[in-house]
Amino acid sequence: MPIPYGYGLSKKVMNIDSNFRGNAYVVQDGRVLLEHVSGFADLANEIPNTLETKFASASAGKVFVAAAILQLIEQGKLSFEDTLGKLLDIDLYNIDVDVTVEQLLNHTSGVPDYFDESTMDEYEDLWLEYPNYKIRHNNDLFPLFIDRPMMYPKGEKFQYNNSGYVLLAAIIEKVTGMYFDQYLQTAVFDVCGMNGTGYYELDRLPAKCANNYIYCSDTNNFRTNIFSVDVKGTGAGGAFITIKDIISFWTNLLNGKLISKELLSKMFSKQSGDGSDPEEGYYGYGVWIIDNPGGKDFVYFQGCDPGVSFFSEYNPNNGIISVLVSNYGDNVWEEMRRIRKEFYK
Repeated sequence: MPIPYGYGLSKKVMNIDSNFRGNAYVVQDGRVLLEHVSGFADLANEIPNTLETKFASASAGKVFVAAAILQLIEQGKLSFEDTLGKLLDIDLYNIDVDVTVEQLLNHTSGVPDYFDESTMDEYEDLWLEYPNYKIRHNNDLFPLFIDRPMMYPKGEKFQYNNSGYVLLAAIIEKVTGMYFDQYLQTAVFDVCGMNGTGYYELDRLPAKCANNYIYCSDTNNFRTNIFSVDVKGTGAGGAFITIKDIISFWTNLLNGKLISKELLSKMFSKQSGDGSDPEEGYYGYGVWIIDNPGGKDFVYFQGCDPGVSFFSEYNPNNGIISVLVSNYGDNVWEEMRRIRKEFYK
């Protein structure tokens, strides 16, 4: 597989794979421990990635939706016990109207998932019969799942569910009267000073956005993912971010600028999952949690789409925040293992 390296820089030398294309950033109490930039944002024109490059982040955007829902709960405009039937005045077909906001947040709702990762391998297969360019607002995804049966009775078990966060975004829109991404811009991104973060349409990308590349073995070359993912992000994910914006998000979230410390503690607590995969861990609200018997649990959020990989983790034991993103779908998880080995001693 050919590797378009572009250029690269590292602030601290450590075992980041030389083939990794994208950005890695590690900070501790405002001090930069690792700064790594490599690969091309535009492969054909050999435009390199920079610290200011805006990267797609796939499912990582669920954490922004969760933070917004928790804000609305704290403001008294929602409650964890509110139900789909109460909140949404749409035909839910066979979806249980008594599914709660909390069950959507922690992936125990059982609502039909338009991309069931336990049975489907390729996200881009969704668009064989339903063009991805139709997905420009959150409710444009409804036809892919709204009339399907429940996957299991609500609250019965944990199963990661993209449709659940689409419905949470619909709830944000109903409660606030704004498109969910507009609300996130005002209530989350602007508050955190995340000036390079937003939900952009692939055919109307602003400056400094990276293309995302998929390797094609039949041609021994790369293609972009513009026909492989939603043309614009939804509640299930799809925000464009910069690595420094993610640091700003963590910092403001931890400092109580988005939600109270009490609600943050619930967000970072094990709400669902059984931890059978110790590396994946449990689920809180919009974040994953890795059990740490020797101290406080690690908290992370992640994303993966064709040509997209993202991972960001907070270690409360030493205050380290890590962000890794690749616009070639490179293995951010392996790089995070190296970061833990280097900095979590």
